[in-house]
Amino acid sequence: MGAHSINKDWLTLETIDTILSKNLKLELSEEATQLVTKCRNYLDNKMSTNNKPIYGINTGFGSLCNTEISNEDLGKLQRNLVMSHACGMGEEVPQEVVKLMLLLKIQGLSYGHSGVQLKTIQRLIDLYNNEVYPVVYQQGSLGASGDLAPLAHLVLPLLGLGEVNYQESKVSGTAINQQFGWDEIQLQSKEGLALLNGTQFMNAYGVHSLLRAKKLSALSDLVTAVSIDAYDGRISPFNDLVHNVRPHDGQLITARNIQKYLKGSEIITQEKEHVQDPYSFRCSPQVHGASKDAIAHVQSVFEKEINAVTDNPTIFPDEDEIISAGNFHGQPLAISLDYLGIAVAELGNISERRTYKLIGGERNLPAFLVANPGLNSGFMIPQYAQASVVSQNKQLATPCSVDTIDSSNGQEDHVSMGANAATKVYRMVDNLEKIMGVEIMNAAQGLEFRKPLKSSPIITDFISEYRKTVPFVNDDVEMHPLMKKSIQFIKEYASSISVKEPSIH
Repeated sequence: MGAHSINKDWLTLETIDTILSKNLKLELSEEATQLVTKCRNYLDNKMSTNNKPIYGINTGFGSLCNTEISNEDLGKLQRNLVMSHACGMGEEVPQEVVKLMLLLKIQGLSYGHSGVQLKTIQRLIDLYNNEVYPVVYQQGSLGASGDLAPLAHLVLPLLGLGEVNYQESKVSGTAINQQFGWDEIQLQSKEGLALLNGTQFMNAYGVHSLLRAKKLSALSDLVTAVSIDAYDGRISPFNDLVHNVRPHDGQLITARNIQKYLKGSEIITQEKEHVQDPYSFRCSPQVHGASKDAIAHVQSVFEKEINAVTDNPTIFPDEDEIISAGNFHGQPLAISLDYLGIAVAELGNISERRTYKLIGGERNLPAFLVANPGLNSGFMIPQYAQASVVSQNKQLATPCSVDTIDSSNGQEDHVSMGANAATKVYRMVDNLEKIMGVEIMNAAQGLEFRKPLKSSPIITDFISEYRKTVPFVNDDVEMHPLMKKSIQFIKEYASSISVKEPSIH
């Protein structure tokens, strides 16, 4: 098994996808080791000669920022901070997101501007590499001052506290330290604040959802192509001439994808009785493309955040500066997460519209896609269920980033609510998988009624793979198990898609 070296090189979404898919281990580069050590030594020297208050290092936190703390109590101050801030509520964060939280926290601390001990980062790496995932809760962060509550739960095990998930069991922080022979970390000045300040909860949820959204966005073009052939649609709306005169990248990419997927289809080339297709088919480049462009913008924001230092105060050893500012504020992520949610909702919205057309008994397709409608309800109610999920995504698309609430006695008087935006988008991507699972069920069923005409080689291979999981429905059967299998097929197929940016040239 290989390893990924944590260093100052730009970390991309594609690199993270590779780290996760190949289950690479993490290690600190020599450069990162030197930067972390240099910053810690600078802070120790500074504190030995400094008699002025420095926020969060020898003062209280939040509205207690003017309360000075003696040098003898600096370690206790940091330990108390972690314990008192572990106030998470709600359901547990999925372990795949906790894994990303660890990765992103390690990355952020490795730049040498946070003042942590080398062994503190190494312990986070130990958790990651040994697949020890702290128990973190979904609720409790306001998305400013960093993700305080969830990050406190993330690092409790370093102190022998909290709980972790390890090998499908939940064990205490004390027990996991004993099992691996790890000593409790004795936090030094600033360390608790460095661990708790930061956007890694929002960021991890966002990166996870962004990776899935990019892959589902790509897969939606293929599913759409199946629906187009099932509906006996026209190829003309996907002609490059149309999209070159409205040069949005996502639109052109979508049109070219659909052209590629339909190439060689006997259905798409047959003479059509209809002059035009409904918007949900012929405008799919414009709608899918807008979501692709939104996702690309969100990716640019998140890649900046992945490579950022977001704790506070920020230490600059070379400039002899310790600056208390606001890099922990989640507003860039919050707005982008809301935007991502809208993009995801729209991919689902247009998917359901195509499903609705496929079951309508038009273009020589039987009503509800069964040969004997009436006796059989066929695919009537899967569309109901799909519409319910689509509607929930519309409701979830309401932005979080325009909300704020006063906290910490008014010291923290504007917050991003990015954590709520992040957990919400995760649900929305789950919903998109369900929506697409229903569309491909209907599209594959409809395609059967086009025989003996054949679809394209790409679509034929895709549906052959799908049919290994979900059979053609002759007469009414219990639909829920088939829907569940269809959704799982979408999830697994999407996971294999590359997140590398396609070229439009």
